[in-house]
Amino acid sequence: MIDGIEDGLVRASRDGDRSAFGRLYTRYSRMVHAIVLARVPAGEADDLVQDVFVSALRQLHALRDEHAFGGWLAAIARNCANGFYRGAVEVEELPELVTHSRQEEEHEARRALAAIRVLPEAYRETLMMRLVEGMTGPEIAARTGLTPDSVRVNLHRGMKLLREALERGNG
Repeated sequence: MIDGIEDGLVRASRDGDRSAFGRLYTRYSRMVHAIVLARVPAGEADDLVQDVFVSALRQLHALRDEHAFGGWLAAIARNCANGFYRGAVEVEELPELVTHSRQEEEHEARRALAAIRVLPEAYRETLMMRLVEGMTGPEIAARTGLTPDSVRVNLHRGMKLLREALERGNG
């Protein structure tokens, strides 16, 4: 749910106030990053976050309800991330020279991300916001428009499914 301050920031941004839009970016960038990261390779996420906000700035005039900003921005993030694969070019990465323990940590992180990415969307996004972005349940609820109870349920069920997937070796 959007608060009065954010409502005013959306209105000011729509009227051309770039600093107000910058404050919205600060408040919502972690949510957008989590949504994008749930769908695309980690190395692409930061650029796509920027693309989402550029797109939102261009389309802000079309937003009819300031209270819907979080959900509207989340939809733009999903569309942008889904569109990434339509224009993606296959690139082969060169191996990095890293320590064995760092390689193991990166392997575990990739395994966990892969397991999260196959979960249902509601769980996937809330887990990314919590585990990757470090957002609290109330922050997730405030940014997404979900109720705190829905966030709590999504996190609980998502963690259960994630544990099961990792125990099975999926991901």
